Amino acid sequence: MALGLFRVCLVVVTAIINHPLLFPRENTTVPENEEEIIRQMQAHQEKLQLEQLRLEEEMARLAADKEAEKEALERVAEEGQQQNESRTAWDLWSTLCMILFLVIEVWRQDHQDAPSPECLGSDEDELPDLEGAPLRGLTLPNRATLDHFYERCIRGATADAARTREFVEGFVDDLLEALRSLCSRDSDMEVEDFIGVDSMYENWQVNKPLLCDLFVPFMPPEPYHFHPELWCSSRSVPLDRQGYGQIKVVRADEDTLGCICGKTKLGEDMLCLLHGRNNVVHHGSKAADPLCAPNSPYLDTMRVMKWFQTALTRAWHRIEHKYEFDLAFGQLDTPGSLKIRFRSGKFMPFNLIPVIQCDDSDLYFVSHLAREPGGGTRASSTDWLLSFAVYERHFLRVTSKALPEGACHLSCLQIASFLLSKQSRLTGPSGLGSYHLKTALLHLLLARRPADWKAEQLDARLHELLCFLEKSLLEKKLQHFFIGNRKVPQAMGLPEAVRRAEPLNLFRPFVLQRSLYRKTVDSFYEMLKNAPALISEYSLHIPSDHASLPPKTVIL
Repeated sequence: MALGLFRVCLVVVTAIINHPLLFPRENTTVPENEEEIIRQMQAHQEKLQLEQLRLEEEMARLAADKEAEKEALERVAEEGQQQNESRTAWDLWSTLCMILFLVIEVWRQDHQDAPSPECLGSDEDELPDLEGAPLRGLTLPNRATLDHFYERCIRGATADAARTREFVEGFVDDLLEALRSLCSRDSDMEVEDFIGVDSMYENWQVNKPLLCDLFVPFMPPEPYHFHPELWCSSRSVPLDRQGYGQIKVVRADEDTLGCICGKTKLGEDMLCLLHGRNNVVHHGSKAADPLCAPNSPYLDTMRVMKWFQTALTRAWHRIEHKYEFDLAFGQLDTPGSLKIRFRSGKFMPFNLIPVIQCDDSDLYFVSHLAREPGGGTRASSTDWLLSFAVYERHFLRVTSKALPEGACHLSCLQIASFLLSKQSRLTGPSGLGSYHLKTALLHLLLARRPADWKAEQLDARLHELLCFLEKSLLEKKLQHFFIGNRKVPQAMGLPEAVRRAEPLNLFRPFVLQRSLYRKTVDSFYEMLKNAPALISEYSLHIPSDHASLPPKTVIL
């Protein structure tokens, strides 16, 4: 635009300078070709006018371009402002949604289960009403039929449970005593007295033959000791390791957890009575123990299994001359799965399970279980399953004292376990086990009033137990009864770290294994469908109590 103005001015100045009237020539005589000059001046004027028009058009075009550019910039700025406003509004909405979701999740965690009635006598009952659940329209037998079935089939079949326990306990005492006599106190593990757990000691065993499960705690020789590490003591643990722990083997002179000299710097005039000047604490040294994993201070479950089987074999060979029966391993992959075989052909199975006590609590680390509660596999050979079997037995015993005489809680569990075992024989094992049935019953015992477990309400409580299982299956969620359950009474003495841990979902494998979940759901509804006919058949005819020997046995 400035260039155009300059050119216009230049043309005007040139025209003025060259005008004949402004600077007349010295010869004022009018030339002869005056008309030619006038014609040239007119032509020159027309050129100037054309140039002026061209310059004006160029200036107008430049002004229009500038205006368009200005409008485009304003439009872009306006769109950017709108985008910022919409983004700010969206961020605010997302934040509000996240806060609302967290509030709902916290509320759900606090109120998804019924409030605790303190388990031992509260009158409150806020358990969701599951009695109206359809169970796909399938019905169960009435109370009279269930009572008749229980008396003829279950109570009669388990009448000799006390004699079985007495015989097995006497033999195991003798076997463990022989094992101790073969062990050296300076180099071998120290085996303690056994602890009876599970259905035989909780009075709800129903399957034949009767099976005793016995925990056998063991301790390392001096100067070693076990230092358990729970999964909940770590901030980030994979989901497949929840419910497991590790056992670290340390020497007494390497354990700085209980000695202040390993944590603080003592003065020159101070001496530790446990660790002298020449006995320096070596941090991170490996315990030279044959049961630890290679290049690791942690106990290896596979090595413990091998050691325990070898020790039992040696102990049996020492006392076998005293007995008129044979002893064999029932399952090769389960340490301590034993079977007494009499000369008459009968047999009596029982499980001796090597365990390690977790500090001073009733929690025990188990090397191996034939039926692991989580339904999954351990992550490594140094992972030990944490068992709550002793707490479960104690909870059932304490709860039973507060229930009415002849309460139906164990009867419900026995009938449900019976139906599940028969269904497993028909369609094969599924992802649902007896431990899940017991867990569901423990949740109901904690939520229901004691008066709700009278003997007359057997059919209602059995229906409620199956509905609870159905709801848990459909949601793929069955929380462990003790882990993360703050409704458990404080009198149980559960470690605080376990009470405050994240709840453990026993049905988590169903989320990862869709085929297993589908098979389990189908098997569950098939069990409900077959229940009336199965109960009627077994009420009239009680099958033989003897079962065939498994195909694989190893003679000790």
